[in-house]
Amino acid sequence: SNLFCRTEADFSFIRQGHSWYQRRMEISLHPDQVAWLKMRVARGDFASVEAGARQLIGERIAELAQGEDDAPDDMAWAKPYIDEGLEALDRGDFVSLEEHKAHNAALLASVKG
Repeated sequence: SNLFCRTEADFSFIRQGHSWYQRRMEISLHPDQVAWLKMRVARGDFASVEAGARQLIGERIAELAQGEDDAPDDMAWAKPYIDEGLEALDRGDFVSLEEHKAHNAALLASVKG
């Protein structure tokens, strides 16, 4: 089945076979949200509480979708750190696991005192 939504109306259609069905989604808003929307309607920012809610939800969805498009799909951000680590390894600037464990054990012993 295909889903088609019209953002300018408060309904959506679901196509099932060759028939169209109207479906309405109902949500509950917190009283503070309703009060805020009513205030904005009174100022003329929105035609109705429903229109304001629809617009704000649509804008937020668009923001989130944009952020998803900007998010890296891979670990490209980590490449400079990996390159830095590999360069340190090539220079011999590292400690072995045994040296690291010995250092931590000595540090812990000095703290326990």
